[in-house]
Amino acid sequence: MTSPRIKYTIRLPADLTRRLADHARARRASQTAVVEAALESFLSPDGAERLEAALARRLDHLSRQLDRAAWNLDLSNETLALFIRFWLTNTAPLPDTAMKATQAMGKERWERFITSLTKRMEVGPRLRREVGFDVQPSASEG
Repeated sequence: MTSPRIKYTIRLPADLTRRLADHARARRASQTAVVEAALESFLSPDGAERLEAALARRLDHLSRQLDRAAWNLDLSNETLALFIRFWLTNTAPLPDTAMKATQAMGKERWERFITSLTKRMEVGPRLRREVGFDVQPSASEG
C-alpha cells in the first residue's frame, strides 16, 4: 500500500527547471519521479555512506591512473638514460674534417626519427605494450 501523497507548490529558478525537464525527458521519467528520487537520496540516512563509497571508488581509480602515469614516466626516464649511456660509451669523437657530413647525416636521421615517432604515437605499437607493466612495487621498494 502506497503512502498518501501531499501536494507541494515550490518555486525553482528557470535554469534548474529546464535542467529538471531535460533530465526527466532523457530518463523517460516524470519530473515528479526525478524530484522524489533526488529528495529521497538527499534525505536518506545512508546518503553520506553512499557518497563516501562513490568517492572511494573514484579515488581508487585515480590512484591506479597515477600509478600507471608514474610507471610510464619511470619507463621514459630509464629508456632515455640507457640510450644516453649507450651513446656516450659507444660514440667516438669525430675529426673536424668529418663534422659537416656528420651533421648533415644527423639532421637526416633526426627527421626520420621524428617521422617514425609521430607515426608510432598516432597508430602504435606503443613501447608500453611491448614492455611488461606491473604497478606493484617490488619487495626491495617496499
